Amino acid sequence: MKISYRGPAIELTEDLRAHVGRQLSFVLSRFGERIGEVTVRVANTDGRDGTTEKRCRMLVELRPEGRVEVEDTDKELLVAVSHAAGRASRSVGRLLEREHGRSRTPAAPRTRGRPRR
Repeated sequence: MKISYRGPAIELTEDLRAHVGRQLSFVLSRFGERIGEVTVRVANTDGRDGTTEKRCRMLVELRPEGRVEVEDTDKELLVAVSHAAGRASRSVGRLLEREHGRSRTPAAPRTRGRPRR
């Protein structure tokens, strides 16, 4: 899994990069080779109460095709990163499950009502 970082307003320290890498490896490793590149963007945003909040947006590219984009905002950057990673994992799981369901052969049609005698 390749991770690229973007953060125009927030300095992406090595500690932050390591945290993001560990978090993404933990939540996305179950999808194995299906995960291509993950782009992580962090920025400062204005909160509802006038404070500055941190936004983390993640774009997960899937192999051979597909993508998932998630976002989370929190006062703490590490919390926003953790929540966005969790959302990314759940979204990728749902997408792959739908994909898996489409590739199966259809089941025999069910009959409704009581069986005939």
